Amino acid sequence: MIPRYSRPGMVAIWSPESRFRIWFEIEAHACDAQAALGVIPAENAAAVWKAKDVTFDVARIDEIESVTKHDVIAFLTHLAEHIGADQARFVHQGMTSSDVLDTTFNIQLCRAADILLADVDRVLKALKSRAMEHRYSVRIGRSHGIHAEPTTMGLTFARFHAEMARNRNRLEKARWEVATGAISGAVGTFANIDPAVEEHVCSMMGLRPEPISTQVIPRDRHAMFFATLGVIASSIENIAIEIRHMQRTEVLEAEEFFSPGQKGSSAMPHKRNPVLTENLTGLARLVRMAVVPALENVALWHERDISHSSVERTIGPDATITLDFALNRLAGVIEMLVIYPDNMLKNMNKFKGLIHSQRVLLALTQKGVSREDAYTIVQRNAMKVWEHGADFKAELLADPQVTATLSPAEIEDKFDLAYHTKHVDTIFARVFDA
Repeated sequence: MIPRYSRPGMVAIWSPESRFRIWFEIEAHACDAQAALGVIPAENAAAVWKAKDVTFDVARIDEIESVTKHDVIAFLTHLAEHIGADQARFVHQGMTSSDVLDTTFNIQLCRAADILLADVDRVLKALKSRAMEHRYSVRIGRSHGIHAEPTTMGLTFARFHAEMARNRNRLEKARWEVATGAISGAVGTFANIDPAVEEHVCSMMGLRPEPISTQVIPRDRHAMFFATLGVIASSIENIAIEIRHMQRTEVLEAEEFFSPGQKGSSAMPHKRNPVLTENLTGLARLVRMAVVPALENVALWHERDISHSSVERTIGPDATITLDFALNRLAGVIEMLVIYPDNMLKNMNKFKGLIHSQRVLLALTQKGVSREDAYTIVQRNAMKVWEHGADFKAELLADPQVTATLSPAEIEDKFDLAYHTKHVDTIFARVFDA
């Protein structure tokens, strides 16, 4: 991923230096297990650890690979340069390249997931804080983009919190899904390596042994992982779209923090644009780009092929780095989001009480008017507001079909905003006390 959308911690997981360090640890732990089984001399296993503090020369490994055309062999050759050819002759005993590559990839995904889980926690904290702050800040709810009935800004943040909490649960499961390793040799039969080696390596690297790995770890695990990243990205976009709508000039119920010295447009000095959330919408698309290739990686030829390899070398770093950046950007946007309660009330009252139409409809039916007739009566008065800017309450009070059933006090009661917030605490308890 380009540096503009990258954070150092996540980038480091995917660096060549990190990858070669994991390769080394897998090989060294495998040698320890082989020595314990009496397959290789203990002194040879111990000698491998002489490279424990070595900084592997990426350029040298690339130079060797330019000849071998094989990355793992290039690394093993470079390792032998550090510990000696005789000491290195038992390294990779009974193993195949996928043992190293697949186990490493899963370790990297697990480490990436740990960072992403912390990122989600920051988003959850920000959402909860803003939800509590605006628990009773009334704003208009919208369906199809059109005014519906009152809700609160706190409930808006609360539903996003619940969504992100589900995403955290999904990500924990996805991390568990890919936390497996395979040291099973060619075609995965353990013909040339004892399963105890796999158990030891996995234990030392924080993984579970893959129950059956053929020659590769099954890619349905990775498909679930990247699909989960895609779902999280879609949730980011869901929140970003809401903020972008709220920042529209005609709405302006909230806006991204505009810092001193910030410029919104090269041409129009008055502009304050939702650039961060627009950026988040684009980043979400990039993360979702990884999902279909990950799904297509599931179908491999027989015990293995490498059609998945080029895909994963790209989507592994790109999807996790992008999502890491996006989650932190989202958290910052939420933490600094400027809320305008007065504008929320102004927007809600734009159509002079029209948003209370359902309460009047229900009140008429409760007094014995058929639903069909009640709907016709209420809609007739509502359209006067919609089309001519009339006052809904005034129209109802002037309608003999309404006043024949409802008293002025009963009509007035149907315009009480508190009616719409009476169960906010119940919803908050469901979201935040679970």
